[in-house]
Amino acid sequence: MRFDELDLEEAVLDGLAAMNFWETTPVQEQTIPIILEGKDIIACAQTGTGKTAAYVLPVINELSKGEHPENAINAIIMAPTRELAQQIDQQIEGFTYFVPVSAVAVYGGTDGITWEQQKRGMEMGADIVIATPGRLLSHIKMGTVDLSQVSFFILDEADRMLDMGFHDDIMQVYKLLPKTCQTIMFSATMPPKIRTLAQNILKDPEEVKIAISRPPESIMQTAYVCNDMQKLPILEDLFTQSHPQRVIIFSSSKMKVKELATTLKRLKFNVGAMHSDLEQIQREEVMKEFKNGHIDILVATDVVSRGIDINDIRLVINFDIPHDPEDYVHRIGRTARGTNGEGLAITFISTEEQVQFKRIEDFLEKDIYKIPISPKFGEVPLYEPEKYTSSRGKGRSFKNKRNTQSTTNNRQYKRRPKKNS
Repeated sequence: MRFDELDLEEAVLDGLAAMNFWETTPVQEQTIPIILEGKDIIACAQTGTGKTAAYVLPVINELSKGEHPENAINAIIMAPTRELAQQIDQQIEGFTYFVPVSAVAVYGGTDGITWEQQKRGMEMGADIVIATPGRLLSHIKMGTVDLSQVSFFILDEADRMLDMGFHDDIMQVYKLLPKTCQTIMFSATMPPKIRTLAQNILKDPEEVKIAISRPPESIMQTAYVCNDMQKLPILEDLFTQSHPQRVIIFSSSKMKVKELATTLKRLKFNVGAMHSDLEQIQREEVMKEFKNGHIDILVATDVVSRGIDINDIRLVINFDIPHDPEDYVHRIGRTARGTNGEGLAITFISTEEQVQFKRIEDFLEKDIYKIPISPKFGEVPLYEPEKYTSSRGKGRSFKNKRNTQSTTNNRQYKRRPKKNS
């Protein structure tokens, strides 16, 4: 199903088109209409199914109509970790490009300046607050948060929040919400404790279950285990051995995309870059050049590149590990779409990223082949993710904080424009 077949506002569809989002995933197709009807819902959806957009889009759609109070918090999205909160915030920033809906991410592990930014955003009435349970409660206890007009309460990765001991925190927040609030739960699993929580906070809910999304077997998945500084030399050697054509290189931040594209251009490769700092006309021009074969290598971020639908992509490279398995599946799925239905995916794994990559392998239920690296590149690390798992501590998020940039910290909070009377 296409997004324009759903009952979404034109401005929301414009934002999706600008990000090259055209086709819904199964979870989006099944849950968005239910949420738009105002019903409570519990959805069992693994990472890799597009679940964030499944609840974010209908909420943004309803808020964009201007029928909810201004200068008030209208939606609360609770997430188990700061990394997931940041990721949701980044997606919302993209989806709300053409609509007057504001958001602020609220999480711990920050300095006093960030606390004040979060506080100010909520006091000014950010439409959507994306928060970790503990930090949201801290703001509530300080009296800086008014939840009396919240219309949407979303729990993302609900099972993980319960595993991390956030049940009481969730219930404390829930009890402060209006009884008319629509509640939306997403969980990767459906154990008894999730069923119990759903019975306590959902009103006559709809239930949706989505099968796990996996890359097609026609994609040959490989990886290089190396030090971070070895990535570029190995990449350059790879392109020297075989001239790159129809190649997409993914990186998790726009800063890295810019740096990598600039470096490859200096090395005389024919490169284009796609990231959120480009205007829409610039993005369209880059995509046109890549489709026409005038650009051999496209370096891109996840946010603007999920919707890339170009046949005959020969190679997808993950220059750094994506934030989660969902992004990995979307990235490598850009290949194997041509007439021969085959593709190659290569991922670079630094020492700091081994735990993240092991989570991807666990999700895929397969070990990805590690390509031997020539001694000319120097000593390389062994692939020992269990070693780094034990050193980081169990239960901690596997996302690479070094590569995760919070847009909340780097931009001034923008108050939603007043609507014309």
